[in-house]
Amino acid sequence: MIVMSIARRHLAVLVALPLALTGCASASGADDGTVDVMASFYPLQFVAEQVGGDRVSVRSLTPPGAEPHDVELSPAQVSRIDGADLVVYLSGFQAAVDEALAQTSPAHVVDAATDTTLRPEEHKDESADEHEDHDHGDVDPHFWLDPSRMPEVVEDVAATLTEIDPEGADTFAANAAALTEQFENLDATYATGLEQCDSRTFVTSHEAFGYLADRYGLHQVGISGLDPEAEPSPARLAAVEKIVRDEGVTTIFFETLVSPKVAETLAADLGVDTAVLDPIEGLADPDADYVTIARDNLDALRMALSCS
Repeated sequence: MIVMSIARRHLAVLVALPLALTGCASASGADDGTVDVMASFYPLQFVAEQVGGDRVSVRSLTPPGAEPHDVELSPAQVSRIDGADLVVYLSGFQAAVDEALAQTSPAHVVDAATDTTLRPEEHKDESADEHEDHDHGDVDPHFWLDPSRMPEVVEDVAATLTEIDPEGADTFAANAAALTEQFENLDATYATGLEQCDSRTFVTSHEAFGYLADRYGLHQVGISGLDPEAEPSPARLAAVEKIVRDEGVTTIFFETLVSPKVAETLAADLGVDTAVLDPIEGLADPDADYVTIARDNLDALRMALSCS
């Protein structure tokens, strides 16, 4: 995990000029005295909110219901990054966020990237032939779908918030401990729930679930690779069809923030069911959160894999 603390500087001229023209004031922290936190997308927003509690004001750079991979930032958002007390992001996941951080210097930055996000070969589907849509060599960023990896982010966010707001140290420590316990309980629930299953192969619209599959001994087959917008080739579709038939797959999963058309068409052609498996990249339901979505995912997997 990478944690950086660097001095603020003014925005580059190319960012400041449009702000001046539109009359936007630069951000300088939360007006209510709380720690001003910018999170790049939902799972990191969830951690910052849970650890910070009432002592932080957290905003996400990815709007609710938006697909985070291709997010674009306005000049005002870049300005808020520069003025934030803390930015929590995942390097290499959202190009616009990486570019904004290269232009600016928020007071503190927590980068949730770890060495474990740099081994895409671990999640490669060996049961289907490689093809140009599938073998693109991208880093798999979806570590948050393995709840056992989340406490490391919790620890770093708590430590950085304590550096920013020492008076809140006890609050941050208590909140971090409670959140870590939630992730540990969720991990245990997944391990138990997926221990005894008739099948261990699941098919998804794109390969967001490699870390989850690795953690719980499952086999992920993605119709597309790591890019949710990539169109699968005819060869890839044929390979997935063969896996579905050979392994008796009963369900093809699609996700909430991307069109389900390909998954639904393939399922209809093969006479199997469809269901949602949410990569927890953003919230489609404002009443949901990371934990409730993860539990819904577990229920969906248990149903599809006939787990006892």
